[in-house]
Amino acid sequence: MTDTKTDDEISARDVAKGAGTTLLARLGGVLEVVAQPLYIWLFGLAGYGFYGALWAATNLTQNVADLGTTGAMQRVIPQATSAQKEAAALRAALILGVVPCILIAITVFMLAEPVSKFFNADARDSAQATEIIRLFIWALPLWSFVEVATSALRARRIFGAEIRLRLFWEQLIRLLVVVSLFFAGWSTRALYIGHLISLGATCLLCVRLLAKNFDLRLMFKGPLVDDMFHATLKAGLAVLPTNIALRIFGDGPAIALNAILPGASGAVATSLYIVARKISSLVQLVRTAFAYVLAPLASALSKDGKEKVSSIYGFSTRVLVTLALPLAAVLGAMGPTILPVFGPGVEQALIAVWILLASRAFEAVCGAAAPIQQVVSAHRHQLVGSITGVVLAFVIGGYFTPQYGLNAMAWAVAIGLAAASAIPMIQLNLHDDLHPFERPFLAVLLKALGVAIAGSLLIVAIQFVPLLAQRVLFAGLVLVAFAFAPRVAIGLALVGLAEWVIETQFSLPAQLLSRLVTIVLMLPVVIGTLWLSLRLALPEADRRAIGDKTARKLRLV
Repeated sequence: MTDTKTDDEISARDVAKGAGTTLLARLGGVLEVVAQPLYIWLFGLAGYGFYGALWAATNLTQNVADLGTTGAMQRVIPQATSAQKEAAALRAALILGVVPCILIAITVFMLAEPVSKFFNADARDSAQATEIIRLFIWALPLWSFVEVATSALRARRIFGAEIRLRLFWEQLIRLLVVVSLFFAGWSTRALYIGHLISLGATCLLCVRLLAKNFDLRLMFKGPLVDDMFHATLKAGLAVLPTNIALRIFGDGPAIALNAILPGASGAVATSLYIVARKISSLVQLVRTAFAYVLAPLASALSKDGKEKVSSIYGFSTRVLVTLALPLAAVLGAMGPTILPVFGPGVEQALIAVWILLASRAFEAVCGAAAPIQQVVSAHRHQLVGSITGVVLAFVIGGYFTPQYGLNAMAWAVAIGLAAASAIPMIQLNLHDDLHPFERPFLAVLLKALGVAIAGSLLIVAIQFVPLLAQRVLFAGLVLVAFAFAPRVAIGLALVGLAEWVIETQFSLPAQLLSRLVTIVLMLPVVIGTLWLSLRLALPEADRRAIGDKTARKLRLV
């Protein structure tokens, strides 16, 4: 079993290190954003939208059926006093989280035909909807096992364990299998089969990682229903409403758009929303990384009093602001250029992209209050923010979406997210005397805003530069980057080379090729904006908390 630090040794350095490795683990989401345009080009907006609605329904169902066990382990395992209790908590989570999903999968398999009536699709997908649901429903127990297993690893502070799973296996295998099956003539079924194969491979890797970090033999000792079972169930049910609310914000709108808008229009709107959500999720990746790390660390520190939680809460919020605000700004400025690359007609999602990016930036300013609240506050306090956010989103979306479609749903989600992120922050201050806004937060916020505005204006200006000048400018930026960060410069050079190969070797529309050139030039601007925000907005103590060696390598100090 892997050794972990004692509570007294936990510091901002651990938060930064854990968030960094977890952010790498979540880069599978970046690969999905890259793969998504390919899927839409291959299967069309309606075909990908139907798949997206089914996966959103699967994801949301898993989050309800697992009874909150993924969140419960962040509270129970760090406070376990022995290896036997850790194994008992894992066993309880697998029983409570996976078994219900298996039962639901069997039920839906038997009732696939009536279930298919709840989803809108074009004529081709509607004809095979029943068989697709019977096949794809088995993603539910597979995904539940992956979620429970990786949550157990995070609770043991094994923050980098998801890197190979979510990046190199789940996403990459899915991409390779889907593309191979499509060109072999499997049409839209390639999406579903590729997803199942990638999840199966991920499950096998999860078992291997669990065996390295838990004594799995202890799971077969002692009664099934013990103190840890009751503790896991109680903690899971306490965080379940919050978890459901978060997933409703993520997957609910896709399901609702598919259900509210009839026929192929529902599938198309679902696809457009998924694109907008994926782009905004790049900002969410930063917050998610800290959320994963803060829950188990705060749980461990809270045993010695809530005062120790305050320092990591403030540090994480400052880093969130310096990364999330500039990233949201530059992605918003890139919207008109990158959306057409996702496929014909996707530029209709531009307003939704801006709305969702703004909501994710507001989340960052509020800090990572929710994961800390889950482990240091009373269970009843966790319900207020999530329930309020969901109710607001439901009312606004239900009233305006039938008339205004995609953009109304985006506004509903944004307002709901704002409430769900602000209320826990206020509650922590009122009930636990914790807030992340001690000095120098205001200075960090203002400097990060300044960098964000400058970076977004530069992104907008690039779109008016002639293509030849863009290439020359990109080459100059690579040379400048080489003097400061050779590895980054080499990576950018490889991206530029890949763009040249695509342009010369593949027959793509001229408009698409010109946008690829612009996007390649924007990449060093995005990287430079994020670096400048860290360098100028964060105080030196926070930059050094990242690690002296890392800070020097990145020239942050």
